[in-house]
Amino acid sequence: MTASTRSAKSTTKQAAKKSAKSTVASGKKSNGFTDEERAAMKERAQELKAQRAGKADGESDVLARIAAMPQPDRAMCERLHAIIKASAPALAPRLWYGMPAYAKDGKVVCFYQSAQKFKTRYSSFGFNDAANLDEGAMWPVAFALVELTAAEAARIGELVKRAVS
Repeated sequence: MTASTRSAKSTTKQAAKKSAKSTVASGKKSNGFTDEERAAMKERAQELKAQRAGKADGESDVLARIAAMPQPDRAMCERLHAIIKASAPALAPRLWYGMPAYAKDGKVVCFYQSAQKFKTRYSSFGFNDAANLDEGAMWPVAFALVELTAAEAARIGELVKRAVS
């Protein structure tokens, strides 16, 4: 490495440090991730650690997370859990970014996202690309949930069955 290359690298590192310090020192809010999003990413890292260490117990972890949810999210998620278990017993419950999710062959097929956790006006239930829901050139993969009536429960049950078929 030449002296000029070392000097250029040193200058780049110093500029990066200065930029980071000035952002922190100024106290201005970042346009990056929200506190809730950062917390979810940390939870995901902990989930991966637990899985690698063989300490993850999907069903127990999901039930504990559901029990810790404030109402009305808890009631909705308890019903969703029962619907998913009845509709697709092959799906394995697990945590995914701190939220209940259900996987097939290690890949998350569907998940619940709490309104309270992300401070949104509705909870959502979504599907990942492992779900077998392809329908033409465009299809919905997430649904807003304000209330879980019998009609929504039936539709979710059908979608979950189709997703694992």
